[in-house]
Amino acid sequence: MQGRFRTIVAGALLGTALLAGAAGVAGAQDAKHTIVTVVKLSGIAWFNRMEEGVKEFAADTGNDATQVGAATADAALQIQLIEDLIARGVDAITVVPNSPQALEPVLKRALDNDIVVVGHEGADLQNITYDIEAFDNAAYGEHLMERLATEMGGEGEYAVFVGYLTSNTHNQWVDAAIAYQKEKYPNMTLVVDKLESEEQQQTAYQKTRELLRTHPNLKGIQGSAGEDVVGAAIAVEEAGLSGKVKIVGTSLPSVSGPYLESGEIAMISFWDPAKAGYAMNVVAAKVLNGETIADGADLGVEGYEKVKLDGKVIYGQAWVDVTAENMDQYDF
Repeated sequence: MQGRFRTIVAGALLGTALLAGAAGVAGAQDAKHTIVTVVKLSGIAWFNRMEEGVKEFAADTGNDATQVGAATADAALQIQLIEDLIARGVDAITVVPNSPQALEPVLKRALDNDIVVVGHEGADLQNITYDIEAFDNAAYGEHLMERLATEMGGEGEYAVFVGYLTSNTHNQWVDAAIAYQKEKYPNMTLVVDKLESEEQQQTAYQKTRELLRTHPNLKGIQGSAGEDVVGAAIAVEEAGLSGKVKIVGTSLPSVSGPYLESGEIAMISFWDPAKAGYAMNVVAAKVLNGETIADGADLGVEGYEKVKLDGKVIYGQAWVDVTAENMDQYDF
């Protein structure tokens, strides 16, 4: 059983066509800069995939673009990484924050040192040059709930996971989902407050086991972190409840594929973290080259061809739905 908790890391490399768009990156090629992407943690499929996008950007543009992350999803460790980058005098930091609030002081220090700061999954960040999101978070949360409600027949008990209670993006998805459920599906009931998976499959599994024990009539689970749906699926399968508890959420095919195929997971949605990593670096390089991001701009990355600008936040249109029927189209 222990082997089933091993994260499946995508082996496929990005093709050049995946991130095509010379017009969008032309500005990034004007000068060579040192740009470092700081992720929540290293060694999981989601951020391994993001690193492929960062490497592709570096290869395409000649910029010194790299990715770093701590071994655990800890805001204090992320802060230390950023402090080190400030001391190094890098040109830009792109960051996927564990706790946006905790990172505000260190990001302000970066800005005060004339370092460009671009966030991702941090639409509420204040001390940034820009934040870039794959889509509007409320709309995405509503989309996930609509699918969960459909799977549940519009009624019954359900629960939701977030990676951390401090993860703004996850909470925005879930808050929007719950509000949508209350308005559109009053016969559905949220049985417990948000469950925290700590971005770990094992934690999601253990908490789902307890959830199934204390709420035997549970009919649905919505996950936010990439490992949530798999941990939940394993617990549901072990409990002999396959097909009775519906599971939807954010993940990657490489992580959740076996459970999509078996039907334990009804649907996953995601944005390609490689494209997000690439797009973050495009934005950083454009700023370093004296450019601004205009509403409707084309960043030259699929899903970010006509972005929406709301203050400092850039929104793409980049979510993808995957089920057992179309999972073979995605090799990551």
